[in-house]
Amino acid sequence: MALMNYFRIWLACARYSVVRTMMFRFDFIMWALVELFWMVVNVLLVSVIYQHTREIAGWTEYEMLILIGSSMLMQRLLMGFFWSNLFELGRNIRTGHFDFFLAQPGDPLFMVSTRKLDLDSLLNVFIAVALIVYSANRLHLHPGVGNILSFIAFEFCGMLIQYGALLMTVSATFWIIGSQGLEGSYFTLFEFSRLPREAFKGLANAIFVWTLPVVIVSNVPARTLIHGLELSYVPWVVGVTFGWVGLGAWIFRRGLRRYSSASS
Repeated sequence: MALMNYFRIWLACARYSVVRTMMFRFDFIMWALVELFWMVVNVLLVSVIYQHTREIAGWTEYEMLILIGSSMLMQRLLMGFFWSNLFELGRNIRTGHFDFFLAQPGDPLFMVSTRKLDLDSLLNVFIAVALIVYSANRLHLHPGVGNILSFIAFEFCGMLIQYGALLMTVSATFWIIGSQGLEGSYFTLFEFSRLPREAFKGLANAIFVWTLPVVIVSNVPARTLIHGLELSYVPWVVGVTFGWVGLGAWIFRRGLRRYSSASS
């Protein structure tokens, strides 16, 4: 029953987001085109690089495009479902408008995370999927149902990992004046998700592959689509997902205890 209630709340928020977006169609179209332009620039950059080399860290051109498409798909989903909500969290805490979420009929973390949808980001999910399908076709890949479902599951886990990391970042606003600089650092850090794991050596490998989840989030789903499912990745990715989401939620709830409402 509780899950159904939360699902109804999410549907109501989704309807609100659609209605609001249709009221500002020009903004919707403009931001969708801006994101599309950014995606096209990344693809063109790869094409230019591969005019001068056959492979990078063992990845051919279309394998690299699958990797970039996997990263883009994950980020578009993250931005479509969670980014605006979490980005506004810091501002709401500073202004006291966070009281509004505490008064809602649901868990504060759920209400904070799901109030809005960014339809422009979700629209470009189809572009990312098209890039992956096109690149897989050029590589003559024919993944089975199991590999496709594994790819989807790894993408979902990657999105949750990034959600946990972003939630942990913006929750710092409970303790500091603002987290804008930290949010910018978050995006800079996850730019590494478009690079092959094999390109990281030594200290960089220890930090960006094993310590911070910035490489595995896109490399694992891309490798699954290209080479098939490697079972050794499953407990690793699942453990990292629960770890980062759990850490983000724990920091948020610790910060919630420190929050002083607008009336206090």
